[in-house]
Amino acid sequence: MADKAHGLNKLKYRIAPFSRYVSPSLFAAALVLIITVIALFVPPYIGMADNGDYFRVLYSNGLYFNTPDYDSLYLGYFNKGFGIFQYFNENGATLTSSQSLLIRLSVWINQWFDKQVFDIRVQGALLTALYTFAVYLFVEAITWRMKRKYGYIVAVLAVFLFADTAYTAFFNSFFSESMVWIMLIYLFASGLLLFRGRYSDYAMMMIFLISGLLLTTSKQQNAPVGIIIAVMGVIIIFVRRQRTFRAMVASSLALLMFAGIATYVLIPKEFVNINKYHAMTRGVLMQSEDPEATLKSFGIDRQYAVLNESIYYEPYTTVDVNSPILEDNFYKHYGFVSILAYYISHPDQAGKMLDIAAKNAFTIRPPAMGNYEKAAGKPFGTQTKFFSGYSELKRALAPKTFGFIVIWMLVITGIYTPQFIAAVKARNVRGMVRLPLVLMLMFMGLSGILVSIIGAGDADLSKHEFLFTAAFDLVTFTAIADAICRNLWQNKPTVHHEP
Repeated sequence: MADKAHGLNKLKYRIAPFSRYVSPSLFAAALVLIITVIALFVPPYIGMADNGDYFRVLYSNGLYFNTPDYDSLYLGYFNKGFGIFQYFNENGATLTSSQSLLIRLSVWINQWFDKQVFDIRVQGALLTALYTFAVYLFVEAITWRMKRKYGYIVAVLAVFLFADTAYTAFFNSFFSESMVWIMLIYLFASGLLLFRGRYSDYAMMMIFLISGLLLTTSKQQNAPVGIIIAVMGVIIIFVRRQRTFRAMVASSLALLMFAGIATYVLIPKEFVNINKYHAMTRGVLMQSEDPEATLKSFGIDRQYAVLNESIYYEPYTTVDVNSPILEDNFYKHYGFVSILAYYISHPDQAGKMLDIAAKNAFTIRPPAMGNYEKAAGKPFGTQTKFFSGYSELKRALAPKTFGFIVIWMLVITGIYTPQFIAAVKARNVRGMVRLPLVLMLMFMGLSGILVSIIGAGDADLSKHEFLFTAAFDLVTFTAIADAICRNLWQNKPTVHHEP
């Protein structure tokens, strides 16, 4: 017995220096960095194949397709090299997105080494650096003041989630999902750190604002995000009594609200028509028992029922999707609000569309999109299995019904409500912040589903619902981490004394 006790003491003595110098957050961030570097920057390189969307951000940011057989790579193979315009670039911006800031910075850095060919791994390296710090902040927000034995368990689970290549493969691509994922982590982490009173409130609020702006403006579909953040973030105004802080928070929330509205207003008409076409043909009409009667309810000639289930990009169509005929007799008769009203008055059809959306809501990596270069010798469309345990487990086990999503939201809300009530009774505003933050992410995820099916039907749902699957992962991970350290059953709110 004495020998065993001596051995345990010796083991504790050896572990103590590690826990003293390597916090759970640092441990998680370091492992995520190592695994991501191996995945993205060690042959065979991993990225995302182009599904045809790259042109939207490529030309306007000074890049062009310089691979002779590029058309044969669509969907199947990842391509890492693109040409850099050497002279005048006549291409204007196809869409307004914060992603352009990242691309232009990456091109500028790339030109230090090569002025003619852009290597997308430069962008991947920038995103990996941002990602590592985001993971650090998020795990720090959850494990701060947590017992180290629980903290390291949470850190290992964090590596299982955040190092998954279903997420990190987006870094070597021109898809805006990488920006959405990283900025969502920064937004949630900075909010949680405000709740915990960790680090400077002013610094965390700046991260909250910047990440919120970049997230909202990263893609048109995220227009509601700025509005949701502005509404749910009102409580942060009262975290501190100083007028300077309150003015900063209030102006930040107003700016986020404006960004959300501006993102919606600035959607190019071309993309408006694409989404409206699919909203009707791949949504309203597809689930209608009488498409002709449905069109009549919108004031549209019933002959357009022939477009039911068709896709905007089909090479051979009944009518030119860009024709004035369709503009005057089809597109002008409906919009987001009228389709929303239709679904509200037809709950059976709305339920069917929501269940279709739920089937795609838990898939992180879009199906049928390859991750390897053609030179790697893999079959067309091959997706990597390297460190993808979490995404595969989620895809296989997550119930794929909208009813499950509703139950999940109710359970999470019920879990954090007692802490919120306790904070209200204690008049601890900082302690009240956590529930609104969790609700903020859940509403943002839900908006991703609703905007997708109302705005574009079932077209490309697996990509359009990325915001939901990201929000689901962050909220669920937080609840599991709180359960591990038993915070869910402690109704004492965090107490923080202002300096």
